[in-house]
Amino acid sequence: MSQPPGQQPPQGAFGAPYDPATGSPYGPQQQQPGYGYPPQGYGPPQPGPYNQEPGPYTQPGPHQMPTQQQYAAPTPPPSGRFRGRTGKIVGAVLAVALLAGGGIWFATSDGGGNDKPHAGPTHSAKPTAAPSPTKGGATGEPAVSPEEEARTINAGAEPGEAKVAWIQKGGVDLPRNGEDQFGPWFAGDVVVRALFNTVSGYSVSDGTRRWNLRLPAKMCAAPSQPTADGRIVLGIRHDTADDAECDTLQMVDLRTGEAGWRTSYVRKGVWDGLSDLVMSINGDTVTVGRTGRTEGFRVSDGKRLFGERPGPCQPFGLASGPVAIAAVSCHTADDQYKDQQVQRIDPATGKALWTYKLKKKWEVGQIYSVSPLVISLKQLEDPDKWAILVLNADGTYRSQLSGGPGDYQVECERDMMSLGRNLDNCVGVAADANTFYMSTNHGELGATQANKVVAFDLSTGKFRWSADAPDGQAVTPLRTEGGKLLLYVHAAKGKGGGIATLPSTGGTPQFVQRHPASGADLERGVYEPRIVYTGGRTVLTPSRLSGIEGDDEVDARSVVVYGG
Repeated sequence: MSQPPGQQPPQGAFGAPYDPATGSPYGPQQQQPGYGYPPQGYGPPQPGPYNQEPGPYTQPGPHQMPTQQQYAAPTPPPSGRFRGRTGKIVGAVLAVALLAGGGIWFATSDGGGNDKPHAGPTHSAKPTAAPSPTKGGATGEPAVSPEEEARTINAGAEPGEAKVAWIQKGGVDLPRNGEDQFGPWFAGDVVVRALFNTVSGYSVSDGTRRWNLRLPAKMCAAPSQPTADGRIVLGIRHDTADDAECDTLQMVDLRTGEAGWRTSYVRKGVWDGLSDLVMSINGDTVTVGRTGRTEGFRVSDGKRLFGERPGPCQPFGLASGPVAIAAVSCHTADDQYKDQQVQRIDPATGKALWTYKLKKKWEVGQIYSVSPLVISLKQLEDPDKWAILVLNADGTYRSQLSGGPGDYQVECERDMMSLGRNLDNCVGVAADANTFYMSTNHGELGATQANKVVAFDLSTGKFRWSADAPDGQAVTPLRTEGGKLLLYVHAAKGKGGGIATLPSTGGTPQFVQRHPASGADLERGVYEPRIVYTGGRTVLTPSRLSGIEGDDEVDARSVVVYGG
């Protein structure tokens, strides 16, 4: 599979720390048990006016920024989320400095892609074409079969190494510059990926194609998670025109591949037209967020539940999960969306249950975890300056992260070649009730290097411990389970990757699944992978597929599964 070329970004610089003493929770304080996700930016607690919030920090000193690979982007309007405004950084490396005042500050550079900001046409009518589902082969054979590749790798596997269960290739003729691949999503024994205008479901155990759904237009956005009963709502273009607006929603049953309801929404005004889409699923609600408004629709029947609020403050995106956490921008007198808030909302009505107001000139970058609630912030006037904020379930301040070895690496959609802009889809962070995990820099584009896992206390924000990756390879935190941290161990030259665990107290990672060294090239070739470990299987899917000539993208690896 071909990889897009990279180029070196400009050097960044640290700036004045985020002072959460100016943040404030207000509004109805109704809480329920939360949900788990992951984090990114920081500062040490000192007594302040709100529930042990810290006071001002000292001015940070100079630092050096490691090199990164990225694509250049046009300069966007401040705040909110706009087309082309976020960096598509390959293997984003976040530089870190431990400040005299006790805070960690991340510096990274905005890159960009090929999308140019524009105000697209306004549509309100539904597209005329309908999705056309087709069932997989009755013979039980995979529709796209790289079986010989898997057999060759497995023949060279050593005792104790998990075998390649199955591989799928792209199988879709893509435009010249390639397309994002959405998913993987799971529904029972089916794993689903979506590419360009095609959604495909496969047997988790052997890769047999269960169903294939052709959409009437290309996909442009999707939530990171489906509903608990296996439904997803995809964002698709209005039609097949090159300048078609992303203004249509299509519900798909992931278990059967059947297309459900389809509806369009109106994108009006310059801010709406310029905005990237942020999608989420919270219970039976799917939200479509962009600068200036978020609209909610019922997943079960497509009914519109809420839209633009009265007043200047509008959510521009939510994180998926049973707790609906929203990032909110407030329209200011200079016609920008500069003042931002974090809210918990009722997904059935869109009403705020509580609100935490950020300090002026700071904005929400990513929501790494909704329970515990961990949020990446960045400074509007200098997007290279970051902080990580931890809130309690009721929206009050809990801590900011500080300390540790530095030179951290987190890869979110905004940092990847992917054009997605969801708030909750970062790779390389994990959290449980008391601890947040991330890793140090492990390199990029397959040139991985040994790194460390780093843990922080969420109650105090302080660094707890670090642990070396096993066998001199690189690791990426995935999630927590049963009191342990699950890690993906990256393949290296002549070494297979795998899955390892680490106790919450640190120590030495232990492999629970080791992938064959004979397939190291296959594993290293999965570009910017989404990584899922479930049911004893590791599922790798690249975030984007492309080719240089001919049908390269058709033959590119789109799903690789180990174990089972």
